[in-house]
Amino acid sequence: MTEAVRSPKTDARAAAAVRRALNGRQDVSAEPPAPAPPGRRAGERALRLGTLAVVALVAALVTGHAWVLALAAGPLVLLALALPDGAPPDAVTAEARVEPRRCFEGEQVRVSIAVAHDGETGRLDPGVTLGHGVRLDHLAVGPHRVDLVLTAQRWGRWTLGTVDVDVYDTGGLARTTVRAALGEIDVFPVPEHAGLTPIPVRLPQRLGEHTAVQRGEGVEVTGVHPYVRGERQRRIHWPATTRRGSLQVHQFAAERTADTVVLLDVLADVVDPLTGASSLDETFRAAAGLVRAYLRTHDRVGVVSVGGSTRWLQPGGGQGYFYRIVESVLEVRKDLAYRAAGLSLLPPPALPEGALVYVITPLTDQRILDVLHQVRGRANPMVVVEIPSGDPVVEPGDTEGELALRLWRADRDAMRFALVERGIAVVAHRPGETLDLALAPLLRTRIHGGTR
Repeated sequence: MTEAVRSPKTDARAAAAVRRALNGRQDVSAEPPAPAPPGRRAGERALRLGTLAVVALVAALVTGHAWVLALAAGPLVLLALALPDGAPPDAVTAEARVEPRRCFEGEQVRVSIAVAHDGETGRLDPGVTLGHGVRLDHLAVGPHRVDLVLTAQRWGRWTLGTVDVDVYDTGGLARTTVRAALGEIDVFPVPEHAGLTPIPVRLPQRLGEHTAVQRGEGVEVTGVHPYVRGERQRRIHWPATTRRGSLQVHQFAAERTADTVVLLDVLADVVDPLTGASSLDETFRAAAGLVRAYLRTHDRVGVVSVGGSTRWLQPGGGQGYFYRIVESVLEVRKDLAYRAAGLSLLPPPALPEGALVYVITPLTDQRILDVLHQVRGRANPMVVVEIPSGDPVVEPGDTEGELALRLWRADRDAMRFALVERGIAVVAHRPGETLDLALAPLLRTRIHGGTR
């Protein structure tokens, strides 16, 4: 098999083929709906009857037959009978109530719209315009309210949309439209299951649940040492004392907490052409699993997302901090309007000294190497969690596409090799598998940091 000769023109065509193959979905910005029609206007019933009467009148004028005018009598009589007895609805208002405003993927959101007005009404006719990321499951219309049941399909900060309610008079001839804006909701990603929490060699001098290499107060015995005045007598190790002829006491390992920072690569959203899985979705689910696992062991966790703009939150602790971390990066997907225009330097407070950094990335954008170089330069211990994305689909016989696919695979292999050569741990997390399978090899030894 002969190797294809690469030229600048061939490379350009190959890169274009890769972009076409990776472009599984286009991000679109949410556009506001058209404004609601103002004031009172004719309803569908009045328009139908009026159209029939006008058509009959025009037909009589064109044909010159007076008997054709009788065809207009029926619609006119129906219009007269449908005239409302009371006052038409006026001062119409609508108030929407959404519960809850924060939920996880797949959970339901209930919307209740109360319609208030003066005068008498006939019926309500709602028109629903939904935003991205939500699905309408149920719609119920009552005399004075409209109820909706929505399902949050994807994580992000979504605009629910609007509901235009047409309020008809008792005869159904005129209507007034009032708009109810549903506002935004925060949809959290479902965390991946994770129970393992690897730790670096050096831990901060704060009490925690991780066993440190230093001696101190803890529960894990690391050996024995000669008795020193002031130590607790109940810690005497009698078998060693008998053998050595002098008092020997238990030696314990210190228990410390860990600082962990989860760095998210949001430079691109790569969609697997075979399964339809989104690398951005899997990145956030894996990050949520890591954050929850470390917070459960009372560690401090922070987050950094790099893309169009760098967002970060300093490490903190507590179960309630999980929601602060997730909310801090929901702007990455706000109505699918995120952009990756460039990169900025990571702020020093975002990466505390000695903090273990998890970089979750699909390794599809070369710019992430610049970010890894910054982390490495600060001597932080680092683990790269690769989110594998499926190979681009190339049509059979497409020579340029096959060459582009080979170049794309070679670039990914080169990125992995460069990371491993620098002493950075690289693990792969496949969608559908527990995160512990990817983290298990890290438990064999503690993670070392770099050098400044």
